Amino acid sequence: MQLKNLLYKIPLLATSGSMETHITALAMDSRKVGPGSLFIAVRGTVTDGHNYIETAIKQGASAILCEELPANPSPGVTYVQVQNSARSMGLIAANFYEHPSQKVKLVGVTGTNGKTSVATLLFRLFRALGYRCGLLSTVQNQIDDEVIPTTHTTPDVITINQLLVTMLAHGCTHVFMEVSSHAVVQERIAGLTFAGAIFTNITHDHLDFHGTFDNYIRAKKGFFDQLPASAFALTNVDDKRGLVMLQNTAARKETYSLQTLASFKGKVIADSLFGLHMQLDGHEVWFKLIGRFNAYNLLSVYGTAVLLGEDPAEVLMLLSGITPPPGRFEQVVSDDKIVGIVDYAHTPDALQNVLETINGLRQANEQIITVVGCGGNRDAAKRPIMAEIACRFSNRVILTSDNPRNEDPMAILEQMQAGVPPIDFKKTTTIEDRHEAIRQAVSLANPHDIILVAGKGHETYQEIKGIKYDFDDRAVLREAFSERGNL
Repeated sequence: MQLKNLLYKIPLLATSGSMETHITALAMDSRKVGPGSLFIAVRGTVTDGHNYIETAIKQGASAILCEELPANPSPGVTYVQVQNSARSMGLIAANFYEHPSQKVKLVGVTGTNGKTSVATLLFRLFRALGYRCGLLSTVQNQIDDEVIPTTHTTPDVITINQLLVTMLAHGCTHVFMEVSSHAVVQERIAGLTFAGAIFTNITHDHLDFHGTFDNYIRAKKGFFDQLPASAFALTNVDDKRGLVMLQNTAARKETYSLQTLASFKGKVIADSLFGLHMQLDGHEVWFKLIGRFNAYNLLSVYGTAVLLGEDPAEVLMLLSGITPPPGRFEQVVSDDKIVGIVDYAHTPDALQNVLETINGLRQANEQIITVVGCGGNRDAAKRPIMAEIACRFSNRVILTSDNPRNEDPMAILEQMQAGVPPIDFKKTTTIEDRHEAIRQAVSLANPHDIILVAGKGHETYQEIKGIKYDFDDRAVLREAFSERGNL
């Protein structure tokens, strides 16, 4: 495709070289540049693509798109200067791949908690309805049965368009994706056309990136502000910021609630370790998912399906048979009936939701033993809050390492310990080694006690100093239960 066609609808500050240059590939990583590529220099949080322009040219780049033109341009190379490389990249990718997002029903899910669950439930539901579907999530990207590994909640916009093209080639008609606040700010959804957007909730998270909670709210809202009039915007009005998301959107405004009047109204009749009994838009349904937080997830999924034109009765019937996504309130039960629950809860609100649910499900005097840590190189302000919440809702607490990344795990744990109330010192233990922490929790448990292992959920690794080591909370829990049975 000629460069001039790729630049359709993109405001240009300056150009040099031929706009007739034929472009065969797009790249924002100089290591992926080949002959005929357009290299897009993006300023990132860790590195600046402008520092790699010369490398890209040596790799064969035919054209460069950047915010700052080099002092000594290379002969034979076309340069295009724009105000915002990241946003321009989204529009260029859409042009290059011939707007694949317009050829499917693309639905984005945003919010602090519930994004993965809602996107995955939608993917499973629409497959059960008979559609070929795509999924872009924290856990995995998926095209029908084919699983594609993932490294980010929301991939870069070139990768998204490539995946959408592949999904179309496989006959996909619906694609469900998580939209992180980082992705909105970094323009990773620029140029995409959404059929709908869902807001789950917003609580304390990612302030290391956004700086303030107001900035975080604006990032989430930015997704809805970009929606076209042809889309729907579905928001949780029980969250006090739910209606904020709808303030400036051109999309059709829809709501869901467990507490007040809404487009889609639900009520929890009964909640147990075996599932949820709900009334939903006048129908009573039993679901396999557990907890009030999942009642909201189910309500948003139901509302989305109806807004996409599906029959309400069929949707409810199929939803009642769907199981939770991996690592979301996933249960591992020992031979002597200790209930282990592995959950991705890694924010204060998510941890409190899970622990409140577990407390509500207790039948008698079962202990709740919580194993929890906090990730490194992330929002440090939530660390003492997480520890305080664990203490407030648990009989025993073991603070341990999560994904320390490049931080000292003990430094993270010391910050968590600062949140432990003095009255809870005796019931709190700190064990840096996560494997040993889980084993200790199992050794403390009696039959019918409940062990929550929080923070990593579906993850099958532990990231330490840039290296990902094999680690699966579910596997370690099963191993500890097995050892207990052999004692």
